[in-house]
Amino acid sequence: MKSLIIGSFSNKLSFYSPPLPNSSSSLVTTGCYHVSLRVSKHKRILQSHSNFVRCNFGRYNESFPFSHKLNTTRVASAISEQPVDPDPTSPQHSLPNALNAFYRFSRPHTVIGTALSIISVSLLAVQKLSDFSPQFFIGVLEAIVAAFFMNIYIVGLNQLSDIEIDKVNKPYLPLASGEYSVKTGILIVSLFAFMSFWLGWIVGSWPLFWALFISFLLGTAYSINIPMLRWKRFALVAAMCILAVRAIIVQIAFYLHIQTFVYGRPAVFPKPVIFATGFMSFFSVVIALFKDIPDIVGDKIFGIQSFTVRLGQKRVFWICILLLEVAYAVAILVGASSPFLWSRYITVLGHAILGLILWGRAKSTDLENKPAITSFYMFIWQLFYAEYLLIPLVR
Repeated sequence: MKSLIIGSFSNKLSFYSPPLPNSSSSLVTTGCYHVSLRVSKHKRILQSHSNFVRCNFGRYNESFPFSHKLNTTRVASAISEQPVDPDPTSPQHSLPNALNAFYRFSRPHTVIGTALSIISVSLLAVQKLSDFSPQFFIGVLEAIVAAFFMNIYIVGLNQLSDIEIDKVNKPYLPLASGEYSVKTGILIVSLFAFMSFWLGWIVGSWPLFWALFISFLLGTAYSINIPMLRWKRFALVAAMCILAVRAIIVQIAFYLHIQTFVYGRPAVFPKPVIFATGFMSFFSVVIALFKDIPDIVGDKIFGIQSFTVRLGQKRVFWICILLLEVAYAVAILVGASSPFLWSRYITVLGHAILGLILWGRAKSTDLENKPAITSFYMFIWQLFYAEYLLIPLVR
């Protein structure tokens, strides 16, 4: 078609025109209305049949840009006479879509944090170069895979329990968006919990097995909606759950997995392990507090009494910044007391730089903008990753 004349219609009207004989057809779909354009073999005709007009009045949905992305593409293709892109739901696209959905379901920032923390605390058990043996790398891999499986169970169960809340706070998650059914979600979390315990059992490491078991208990109590549980409803208890897993279990249990099971050494806790546990206690509290700041709307609607709901976004935001700056100050003092010059310079300079970057980013964050707050939350996870790169250097 060389030219098209498209009228201006209300967003809440849908116009339909049946096929005309001896004419070529194009269905143009745009937004919430549909216009059928017919081009005769002899001349262009724009026809509107009032007896086929139907009006659909509905509420505007905020997910419009996502749910109608394909329709917008078809409009552009029709107007420019270019071929329409293949339907992303077709079989050739099913595998990428499935992988993308599982990627979002797994909450990858938590998976990365878990893997880095296990690698970091495992390195604290290394005393000499010969400790980097095949047994060490196998032990670390076993711990990462088992913890990854348990991580999927914990974040998946949380999504199963929060479907209605996530429709407000995180509509892009597979269960909230409808990409996964509840049955699919239950199947995934059950399978991964089983695989985690199975791997922990066949490895035969008691520190690893107890780390998985306690994480399972706390993760279940945190999310599942049954009497006496769903501890996420209570701000202090929810923070304690996250602190117990991220700050204590990860540091202590996975360190003991390498120290006692892989190396067969006595359970001793050197300065770096104590530092890692203390520092990550601060970080875990911050993550527990900050994760609720972008979710205040849904939490208010569904009665989740988070600190953000009770104290307000701005106050909780700056409490988190203060806690992290205190943690960095303590880390600088610990680094300055190191008897090793290289460790002293790296830990002092590294934590000072991270503290300054945090402060600058916090001052420039718009607390009235949810995407900005969400972006800052992911920035805190990046600081979390960076800290696990510094912890093995603390001596």
